[in-house]
This record gives sequence, C-alpha cells and structure tokens, in this order.
Amino acid sequence: MLWCVNNPPRCCCHSEQGPQPIVGRLQILFCVRCSVFSQVFNDPIHGHMEIHPLLVKFIDTPQFQRLRNIKQLGAAYYVYPGASHNRFEHSIGVAHLAGQFLQALRDRQPDLDITDEDILCVQIAGLCHDLGHGPFSHLFDGRFIPEIRKHEDASKMMFDHMVEVNELKKEMEKYKLDKDLEFIKQLIDGRPDGENVSAEPPYRGEVKYFLYEIVANKTNGIDVDKWDYLARDCHHLGIPMTFDYRRLLMFTRVCEVDGLRHICIRDKEAANLYDMFYRRFSLHQRAYQHRVNNIIAYMITEALLEANEHIRIDGLTLSETIHDMSAYTKLTDSVFDQILSSSDDNLKGAKEILNKIVRRQIYRYLGKIPSKVVTRLCSCVVTLDYGMRGENPIDEVYFYSKRNPDEPYRISKEEVSKLLPSDFNETFLRVYWKGEPDDANLERAKEIFNQWCARNFPLIEVKMKLSLPNNSRLNNSEGKGDSSRAESSEAGKRKAKI
Repeated sequence: MLWCVNNPPRCCCHSEQGPQPIVGRLQILFCVRCSVFSQVFNDPIHGHMEIHPLLVKFIDTPQFQRLRNIKQLGAAYYVYPGASHNRFEHSIGVAHLAGQFLQALRDRQPDLDITDEDILCVQIAGLCHDLGHGPFSHLFDGRFIPEIRKHEDASKMMFDHMVEVNELKKEMEKYKLDKDLEFIKQLIDGRPDGENVSAEPPYRGEVKYFLYEIVANKTNGIDVDKWDYLARDCHHLGIPMTFDYRRLLMFTRVCEVDGLRHICIRDKEAANLYDMFYRRFSLHQRAYQHRVNNIIAYMITEALLEANEHIRIDGLTLSETIHDMSAYTKLTDSVFDQILSSSDDNLKGAKEILNKIVRRQIYRYLGKIPSKVVTRLCSCVVTLDYGMRGENPIDEVYFYSKRNPDEPYRISKEEVSKLLPSDFNETFLRVYWKGEPDDANLERAKEIFNQWCARNFPLIEVKMKLSLPNNSRLNNSEGKGDSSRAESSEAGKRKAKI
C-alpha cells in the first residue's frame, strides 16, 4: 500500500503536468525508492500485518532491533522448549492490534473524531511500550533491579533516546506528529481515571480519554498488549487459547461515564472477559510462575548479581546501564553466554551458577506453603491473580446493551455465573534446596520442612513428594489439589504440597 505524506518526495515519474513516461530500468528503481510504502509482516498469530511506513522507521533502529534478543518469557524457555519468542514480534503485534482496534471504533462511531494522527500515536506507543525491558524481560526488571524503576519508565527513556539518535522527529513531522512525543509517552505509561487528562495540545482531553485504554489500560487491564501476549504465549507454549479477542473487537464502543469517554463492552461478552482473565491466571500458574521457571530465574538473577561489578558496558556496570540508554541498548540476553564463555576469574562464581542451569543441576523443589513466614532456605513468593491483585477487574468494566448502546452500566459477577471465584488471588511460598541434587541431606531437608510446616500450620494437610525428576524440562501439572479454594470455603482447610 502507498501512504501519502504532507510533503511527498518528488520522483522521476511525476511533474506538474502529471505522470510522465518512464524510460529505463534505473528510472523505475529510483521512482520506487522515492515512494513511501508500508511493509507487510507475516506473523504466526495475526497473519499478514500491514505496517505503516513511519512504524517501519522505528522498527529499523538499533534500539528496537535489540528486542530480537530479549526472550518474551525469560527463563520459561528452559522449561517450555517452544517459548523461544522475543519482545520484538510481540511489540509489532501490539502496534498492529492497536491500529485494528481504533479503526474498528472509527468505523463504528465516526462521531468520535478519531484522526489518522491519533491512530499513529497509539500504534507507536504499542510498538515502543516494551523498549525498556532488560535481559530475560521481567527477570531483570522485577528481580535484578526491582527497587529502581518500572520497565515502562525505561521504555520512555529509551523512546526519547531512539527518537534523538535516529532523528525520527523529522520523520514524524511528515505525519504531523512531531509535537506528540509527550502524548505518546503518556500512552505508554497509561493513565488511571481522570489523572492528568489535559485538553492542551499535544494531549487529547476527556473526549478522547479512551485512547489511554488501548495499549496500557490502567482502569481494568483490558488492552491490546494483553490480547497479543495471551495469544502469542499460548501459541508458543502449546497451551490452548479459548479467549477470542477478534470477537471482542466486534463488540466494543465508546460511551461517556462521569465526563470521561471510556471503552465499553457489549453485555453478552462478560463471560468472554472472565475467560480472558482466567487465561492470564492459568498462564501464570502453568508457565510464568512454574516452579522450575521460578528457580531458574532465581539462579540467573544470582549470576547477574555476582557478575554485576565485573562486566562493563561503555564503562558501566550491569545495574548502572539503566541510566545510560546508549549502554543499555547493548544489554540483552546475550549476557548469559558472555558470562559462560568468559575466562575472567572474577566471573567464576556467576559462571558456576549458569553452568548448573546448563547441566540441569538446578536447586531442588521442596514444596509450597501459605506465605506467612520467611525461612532460611531459598524461597520464591508466588502470587496468582487476575491482574488487579485481589480485586475483580470486571468490576471496573462498563458494558452496553443492544437496546441502549449509549447507556453504559456494570454487570456483577453473580449475573454472569455463580461458579466464578470468590477470591481473585492466591499467594504461597515455594521453598527450594540449593545443595547438590544427590546430596543425602536433601531427604533430611524435606523431613525438616515437613516438621516445620506441622508446627507452624497445624491445620494444613501436608503431602510429601518422595522423589523428584532430575531432568524435567516440560511442564508437569501440579494437580488439582494445589488450589484448595473450594475446600477452604467448606472446611477451613488449606493445603501445602511438598
């Protein structure tokens, strides 16, 4: 497809009088090079995606290409062999869905005055929302440097750096977006209800508040970022995907609620939304927070902490690179192999930890208990929820009916199904043995852990696992007994599985 810009470059086939005959192959090639074309990406999730030429300019930068070398699911690749996808394709998918979503709204409600500039801004935000991720995605952000900043903050810093060093502002001027940089960063960050909704340019004001709910919906978590990663992760993990975002696109519209225009969902799609959040919960349970995934992530974090002062990028330590986007651009998952192949004695400890991962000598899983005390053993606190801690995200969704499409309202959980959960989060502590897997003390550690559980949690039913596979690479279901919410409501009993 040929895209028009405000000042399209002239080429040999045009003049003031219109098209002129082209003579010679060189003239044809020059004409094609002067044109402004979109590109088509063939994606396993969304099929053929037509990407706007301005987005291609962003994609063809070192800062965005860096995402090819950052695993979407971090350490999960060491558990699920199919989880080899990266932030690169996910980010392009989010930009594609953002464009589809806004185009559907514009076709359905022309009175919303959604402009081409609005769509491009939201697509750029979707494209750049994950620029700030470090090695192994959330492993680096949530474990290695959790106290410093969110990855969204780094994404905005990297976005500014990308625009500056690649002179992208000149490209944005062609599409009247050169003054929208701050607005795009707001879209990356997302905004809760009514916060900092300015009508002053370059912002869009309350009448277009719904634009903030496309990429990073801080109101209820229903956004195209989630739609893409749910579909993409299920595909690569080999887990069935029942939620259908394409259907949801057909049943959304914008309605005014308390002075703000929100995205609302057709009432009959409430069950589909619950399915979406349950799928997210299920992926955390089966993959993102898989017990082997957790401990490998823990071990990689230990190695990075050990190596932090001894690997320098542009003179900066690993943790210091987050303050220098030029250095941070060079930090990817490749740091794993850099440590493994190093002959530096200072990296000996980190190298030893990573070699244990390669040889599958990972810390042994002892069990899990409700998280009420901290033990001296290696542990990971795991929280599973629907994306809003213990709250039901559907309580923050506005629906509309076929009869009254402009009158938004809310639907209670009980109106959808009485079988939906009463609690929307679970928290437990996983405990691991850091010694050698063939150490005779492993069984003793299990026994001590069992006794400790009995003393501290007398009402908990404890079941021992007498043996653990040494080379389990695929997801082994922890069984229906792991989640004892129903039994808790009836008998006040909680389970810890060892």
